[in-house]
Amino acid sequence: MPNQSLPSPKADILVIDDTPENLNLLSAMLTEQGYKVRSVTKGSTGLRGANAVPPDLILLDVNMPEMNGYEVCQQLKVNDRTREIPVIFISALGDVLDKVKAFAVGGVDYITKPFQLEEVLARIENHLTICQLQKQLQAQNERLQQEIHDRTKAEEKFAKVFRSSPNPIAIATVSEARFIDINPSFLKMSGYSQEEVIGHTVTKLDLGKDTVAIAQIIRCLPNSGSLYNLEFEFSTKSSEAKTILLSIEMIDLAGVPCALLIANDITERKRLENEFISLVSHELRTPLTSTMGALDLLGAGQLGTLSAQGQKVLNIATTNTERLIRLVNDILDLERMKSGKIFMRKAKCNVAELLITATEAMQAMADKLQVKLIVNPLAIELWADPDRLLQTLTNLLSNAIKFSEPGDTVSISATLSEDRSVECEENQHSLIKDSSSPNYLLITIQDQGRGIPEDKLQIIFERFQQVDASDSRNKGGTGLGLAICRNIVQQHNGKIWVQSVLGEGSTFYVLLPLPSSK
Repeated sequence: MPNQSLPSPKADILVIDDTPENLNLLSAMLTEQGYKVRSVTKGSTGLRGANAVPPDLILLDVNMPEMNGYEVCQQLKVNDRTREIPVIFISALGDVLDKVKAFAVGGVDYITKPFQLEEVLARIENHLTICQLQKQLQAQNERLQQEIHDRTKAEEKFAKVFRSSPNPIAIATVSEARFIDINPSFLKMSGYSQEEVIGHTVTKLDLGKDTVAIAQIIRCLPNSGSLYNLEFEFSTKSSEAKTILLSIEMIDLAGVPCALLIANDITERKRLENEFISLVSHELRTPLTSTMGALDLLGAGQLGTLSAQGQKVLNIATTNTERLIRLVNDILDLERMKSGKIFMRKAKCNVAELLITATEAMQAMADKLQVKLIVNPLAIELWADPDRLLQTLTNLLSNAIKFSEPGDTVSISATLSEDRSVECEENQHSLIKDSSSPNYLLITIQDQGRGIPEDKLQIIFERFQQVDASDSRNKGGTGLGLAICRNIVQQHNGKIWVQSVLGEGSTFYVLLPLPSSK
């Protein structure tokens, strides 16, 4: 016969009664209903059993020798292990005073002999249910108390960090962009007092030319999600202009959606950047141009014929000087774009002509490196700056060719995209959907090169980022080309991203809006 597991008993019940007939009757009744029953005839024995293994419920006779039921119940209620066990008294007595005393010493109910099965079961199940609910309620209360304790500790920790942080921090309501708290660092940076800020909206406080933009970002936070390192112009109370990087996160304060604004004052860093750009522009560019001119004279033989070793040294000097000139030009180009000093001269462009022109410009380089260049043009008009877009395409083609092996193929093509539902690495594979947007042009540059490691895909468009540090030496790159490409594409309200498989190649995508057909 196969083994069958017995069902678990419904509850553990301890019966204390000095009359064996009562014990046998109750034990049989309860066991038949699935309860686990322990029975003893003495109060002292029952106390020891309850303390050793606390039952779920106790049926306790009132009139017993040596120790009556009231005394047993009193001792149960002073013991931490047995205090919460529900006790139902049993007696043949029907006196009201006995019932009152039973409740006074801690009993929860009272049944009389002779026993009625339905009544006994109903009372037992009722008090077991009540006891179980009380345990659940107690456990829930303990959890809530722990949550309150943990939240209080977290709030205390947050308040400590909030007050002591060297970064300016503010909290504003999402609905109105109204300040409800600020830390001392914010007051120090802004020059305002706490009374001048708390309770006022961002727009009323007037934090500079980007005030409206900041307020709008706060109100749109539920839809946009957290935003990090947004660059804004900030004006202090004394009208001193500062540049800040602002990170904004959504938080909940007592059920009120709020924005946590953390600022980083980069005014000094921007000043040093500008000084560096000025240094590059005036102190490096002119000498490099002169150096290049002198090297050209040497290469042309106007200063005498060079030996083979001299020609080799000249080639090295020319290559390095050209690389430095490209680096200087790229730095200046990128900074002018970021500062808005370069304006896009947009006009109607023929996409097919742009792709063909870019391909022709890079054909000599492809032939030299024995790379096959394929173009699949698309005859459609685009509203763009042709020079800047051509700069982007030639830069991407140049990278694809440089990192290809002889015999590899590099292709550039253009297709139409009905909407922006395109998987975009730059947005961490999120879908950019805009059902009301115009059609989009998707330009694809694909190579069969070595590919880009996954950890580089997110930073490859940052300044001075390259797949390999030796690329600037071996391939002649500056680490700024892709950053410039991204800036140009963004100024066309477009997106640029890359997908890559190591050892198989990379595909760069440029998504640009097409002019409305209206």
